Amino acid sequence: MARLHLFDLDGTLIRGSAAPVEISRQLGLLEEVGELERELSAGLITPYEYAVRVHALWCGLTEVHVASAFESAPWITGIQEVWQEIREEGDYCAVISLSPSFFVERLLGWGAHAAHGSLFPEVPFTRPVDPAGILSPAAKVAVMTRLCAEFGVGPSSCVAYGDSMSDVDLFAAVPVSVAVNADHHLAGLATHTYTGGDLREAYALVRSVR
Repeated sequence: MARLHLFDLDGTLIRGSAAPVEISRQLGLLEEVGELERELSAGLITPYEYAVRVHALWCGLTEVHVASAFESAPWITGIQEVWQEIREEGDYCAVISLSPSFFVERLLGWGAHAAHGSLFPEVPFTRPVDPAGILSPAAKVAVMTRLCAEFGVGPSSCVAYGDSMSDVDLFAAVPVSVAVNADHHLAGLATHTYTGGDLREAYALVRSVR
């Protein structure tokens, strides 16, 4: 049976950073987004509250900023090569992230079969954030379930890659997982642990597992 590989974005595919941080870097708002990141990590605000506040913070955001943030982000090496190999094996690869969909969906151009993020309005913003579109860690499992149905893959054939608290629910829902440059939240939860800068090495830990 085909497998579905599910990749987190922030801290996993983007090493040591996150999409909102890279977007804010383009706007000169690193200090402001850093405070929001700390509040979110500490559980002081919800993902929706975070989304509302970064939406307000990015009032001057344009597509040029988003493109520059995507191009200059510190991506882990080997993403496109891994996804090409996954496709050649007849498997599927998808990204599920709490970060804005307008950033996450750019990874479709790198070979992902699907890319799901929190639904933000079109850039530049003229509408508020819809709370129904903002993902949470638990929502990642719901997205996985929809993708399994779409691709005809059972949850028992899913592999998750992540790095932090936002991946705990997903790791608990799949039989095989890879902690990539992970923090303490995934300690003892992952099937495999990888520290380094090349996704090909992380993928090698599960390549032959069927």
